[in-house]
This record gives sequence, structure tokens and C-alpha cells, in this order.
Amino acid sequence: MSKFCIIGAGSWATALAIALLDNNHEITLWEFRKDYCRFLQQNRIHPQILPGIIIPEKIEILDNLELAVKNKDILIICTPSHSVQEVLKQVKKLYNNQPLICATKGLSETDALRMSEVAAKILGDGILDYYIVLSGPSHAEEVAVRIPTAVVIAGKNNSLLLDIQKKIMTNFLRIYTSNDLTGVELAGSLKNIIALASGILDGLKLGDNTKGALMTRGLAEISRLGCSMGANPLTFAGLAGIGDLITTCISKHSRNRNAGERIGRGEKLSEIIASSIMVIEGVRTTKAARILSIKADIEMPIADMMHRVLFEDLSPGKAISELMTRAAKPEWD
Repeated sequence: MSKFCIIGAGSWATALAIALLDNNHEITLWEFRKDYCRFLQQNRIHPQILPGIIIPEKIEILDNLELAVKNKDILIICTPSHSVQEVLKQVKKLYNNQPLICATKGLSETDALRMSEVAAKILGDGILDYYIVLSGPSHAEEVAVRIPTAVVIAGKNNSLLLDIQKKIMTNFLRIYTSNDLTGVELAGSLKNIIALASGILDGLKLGDNTKGALMTRGLAEISRLGCSMGANPLTFAGLAGIGDLITTCISKHSRNRNAGERIGRGEKLSEIIASSIMVIEGVRTTKAARILSIKADIEMPIADMMHRVLFEDLSPGKAISELMTRAAKPEWD
């Protein structure tokens, strides 16, 4: 048995807490909003983001980060990507070389850093000996009710990977290991851009042919960028790559796909963001992907077109027309 602190108390954090409790670990959730923390302590439910799920009484919920982290064996970061840097700054004074698992998928908006790079920036390069990323097709709504799910954890420390794999794998949550930290982080982040585009296709009531092409060519450009940054190409054919991409592009639970569908129906991005309870990670990631593609001189036509739709007022119909009428080329080049 280990003592876990999950930094964050949203739907994914709660689902992970429930899974870890099945292995008889001690679990603390940290919720930064004091009023909502009290609500969770008293009611043990997330009525809007995880309806119908009861948070077991054995899971401790605190709003004091120092108390939450104190004497814990393993920390899990499970906040929106734009919050990770500030959260790690608070964690720094409390950190004692525990394994740090990042269950957040995203890139920093202004400088396009992966979450491991953000962690190294705040906690020092030595953190990478204790750092693991968790990714893959894993909607909280399904994990919380123990629907069979498989994910991947990646890091540079093999013995730590095997230890964490043993600690968190259950009979419904299967864990695979990988040493491709870069590829797993990029795949888990960039697929949200394609999920936004997939939702747009649904909003426009286009067909399965179109969505199949989008997901395939989307994976091609994610892989192209990832390999240019040193990732293993096989990662993009795995759980963090095609597995998460398919799930996020087709699922009713996907907030990115759902947001894209609203764009396809003609709603404004500002209105969608204002009305969304949860963070739509793909919006910020689209900005970060543009930074990375320009820096690496890698062609990412779908991501570029999504940037124009989201931030340059290009209509979805025009974006599709421009993608379909690009110069002819081989599938592999």
C-alpha cells in the first residue's frame, strides 16, 4: 500500500482516485477552491462533471496543499495544463523526490513546452529521474465506473515504471510501459486538435469517409512532428497515439469533440469557452502546435487550418475546401 496525493480533484482525478482505492492505497485529492472542496467533502459528488459517481469516504479531500502532499509516497498532477506551472511552483517547497506522475495532457500555450519540460523548468532536470507521464484512451466517465481501460505510462527510469505499473494496475485498468516520454506527451496533447476538427465534421453533418480521412491524416502530421523531435514512431501506433486519437474523436464524452461540433454548427469559440464547465485543452494546444511546427519546419496542414478556424475567423467549410484542394502528393513522403 502507498500514500498518493492527487493534485487536482476534477473528473479525471476523481476517476484515478477510485481506481487507486481498488488497490487499497491511501488517497488524498487536493481541490484548490475552498468552497468547492467543502462541497465535495459534504456531498461526495461532482454533479456537473461526473454525475452519478459517489466519491468513496475513504478518499480524503483537502484544500490545503501542504497537508495534502505531506508524507505522501507518490504525487499525481491532474490539473489543466495551463495550471501545471503554478501548481508545481507551490509543490516545489514541499517536494521530496517522490515519484511524480503527470496525468495532464497538454502543452504550455506561450512556449509550447511539454509537461515534463515544465516540471524540469520548475523543479530542476533531476525531476526526470522521478517523472512519469500517464496517457491513453481513458475518459473519466468510464474509468470511474470500472469499464475496462488500457493506458500507457512513460519515463526514463525503468525500475520506477515497473513499480508504478504494479501499484496502479487493476483488473479493469491495464497499464503498459514505455520509455518514449516525448512521443507519449506529444501524442496525448496533439490529438485534441484533431478531436476539435472531428467535432466540426459532426457539426457539419459530414460522413464517415471524411472522419476516417481526418483521423488518419491527423495522425500522420502528429507523427511527423513527433519523430522530428526524437519520438519513437511506434508510439503513434499505440495507446497514446492512435488509441487516444480514435477515442477522443468519436466519443460523446470528449469535451474537445463536443466543442468542435458546436463550432461546426456555427457557434462562436468565445461563447463555447464561456459556457464550458471544463477546460477545452485543444484550443490552447492548437496555438502551441503552431509554435512547434514552425520551429521544427514541419508541415501540419490540419493543425494550421484549425488555428485559422479558431483564431483567424476562417469558416469550417472554407477550411475543408482548402485542405481537399491542396497540391497532390504521395501518401508517404
